Amino acid sequence: MSLDLQSRAETLGQSLPPLMAEAELLAATVMMGEHGRKRAGQGDEFWQYRPVNAGDSARLIDWRRSARGDAHFVREREWQAAQSVTLWVDPGKSMAFTGDKSRAPKSDRARLLALAIAVLLLRAGERVGLAGDAAPPRPGRSQIVKLAAILSGIEDAGEYGAPTATGMVSHGRALFVSDFLGDLAPVEAALAAAADRGVRGAMVQVLDPAEEEFPFTGRTIFESMGGGMRHETQQAGDLRDRYLSRLAERKDRLMQIGRAVGWHVTTHHTGQPAQATLLWIYRALQGGR
Repeated sequence: MSLDLQSRAETLGQSLPPLMAEAELLAATVMMGEHGRKRAGQGDEFWQYRPVNAGDSARLIDWRRSARGDAHFVREREWQAAQSVTLWVDPGKSMAFTGDKSRAPKSDRARLLALAIAVLLLRAGERVGLAGDAAPPRPGRSQIVKLAAILSGIEDAGEYGAPTATGMVSHGRALFVSDFLGDLAPVEAALAAAADRGVRGAMVQVLDPAEEEFPFTGRTIFESMGGGMRHETQQAGDLRDRYLSRLAERKDRLMQIGRAVGWHVTTHHTGQPAQATLLWIYRALQGGR
């Protein structure tokens, strides 16, 4: 084994298990039952028996089941056309923020939600990948390992990340996970590009409780995670109403641009359990199928 390959393997061995283990545990707590594909069609899994209808070919009849009574039955299989889902997780420095040392940063929660939904979807037979060219949507357990490795190694890419529609499969689904505190123009552009391909999906705005509540008073120094912005005030409490108003406006704007292309939008706080939001994501990605 080359030194470079050995180094990468050791790095993967150190970073991959914690994220994968946490994501799989989170996915296991969300009991979905059977995946929502229950309709007749081509596939391998048995779905149901139904009485023979006029026009059914004799070769469709399940003679073993029909021998139990006087009626003839057809054995239907479950529709198994896999859906392609593309994930984008904001790599921006702003995602590294946490308002309390006891809470994980926004980036950790965003990666956890993304990998947990990937686990659920891949186990259901879907194809899942990441926006860009690093990991196109593919099925199988090996894809979970690849996604976990990439998500574990995401590097900061500027103060705020910008989503991309690159890698999205036409008429597939997509998920954007970010704090969406940067310029919303790239978000609108990515959604427009996705809509042009018939892609629908969901956006999850991940915020720290401190960003939602603005609990600051007195002398406070506000500095961006990348160090590019800095503001000092003697009366932070005086800024609270204006800040909350601006945040509400941003949430409304995010909701509007999502609604315009048929995407679902929600906000998740890192101080909350992740299970409810994971379930919301799963259901949102199934919408419109």
